[in-house]
Amino acid sequence: MANWDGRKNLAPIGHPVRLHLEYDYSAKAPAPTWQDYFNAWLATDEPAKTTGLVIGRWWHDSPEDNDIELVLEGIVNARERLPLLKALFVGDFTYEEWEISWIIQGDYAAVLAAYPQLEYLAIRGGSNLSFGAIQHQQLKGLVIQTGGLPVQVVRDVAAANLPALEHLELWLGNDEYGGNSTVDDLQPILSGERFPSLINLGLRDCEYVDTLAQAVAKAPILERIKVLDLSLGNLSDAGAEVLFTSEAIRKLEFLDLHHHYMSDGMRDCWATIELKSDVSGQETADEDGDEEYRYIAVSE
Repeated sequence: MANWDGRKNLAPIGHPVRLHLEYDYSAKAPAPTWQDYFNAWLATDEPAKTTGLVIGRWWHDSPEDNDIELVLEGIVNARERLPLLKALFVGDFTYEEWEISWIIQGDYAAVLAAYPQLEYLAIRGGSNLSFGAIQHQQLKGLVIQTGGLPVQVVRDVAAANLPALEHLELWLGNDEYGGNSTVDDLQPILSGERFPSLINLGLRDCEYVDTLAQAVAKAPILERIKVLDLSLGNLSDAGAEVLFTSEAIRKLEFLDLHHHYMSDGMRDCWATIELKSDVSGQETADEDGDEEYRYIAVSE
């Protein structure tokens, strides 16, 4: 992957390009806006060869609420300059740059409509994220990473018409940071009514994963998928035991449960069966008197 620094033309690379703003506090000249930076890149020969676009920091000091709409509008308007675009990732920065809960996202309906050839879409951040009715014939992978995924987004995804989708990954988060979905909101996915091509299902970073495990263990979708990812959540023995005793779970090719609160005994049980699994990252619950607190991996 190549970074485009706005100062020179890149030789044709034929692979994803990462675009991001860097702020130089010592610079005397005004820093370019995202629009100026993006338009300068569009004026090069690179967009015509770009198959994947990774969007990092799109502001200098602090983002305005509408900044992301300008970013998405620019991507939509550039569709004729990006004829080979197959993959898009918006929000590529780590917590050192910006906490995931601080990321202001936008409406992706126009992006999906503008790029019917898009195969992979990844989004980091859930605040203000929206899709509306989702319909796309070519999308194979959808990843939404948040510390709290709003229920309307969960419902929109669960109701989506995505016949080619093979990989679905939702970071559900907790209610303190906007993750207000329940197992009921995921039922259209678990029932197998949607996504006839689905192979990999990730319902990650989930605060209600014990309850989710009970629904997943007997869900019809297990007859279709090969990989189930319930990692990054606060899974305890209660949820793990339900998964462990499920015959449908044991038919999977891989089960990812890393970052969990299983006891030593429950964790070690997974090594006694043929199912390949990841049960690394054992956490210890915090206790305060009779109260026990188990935390998901990503929230703020």
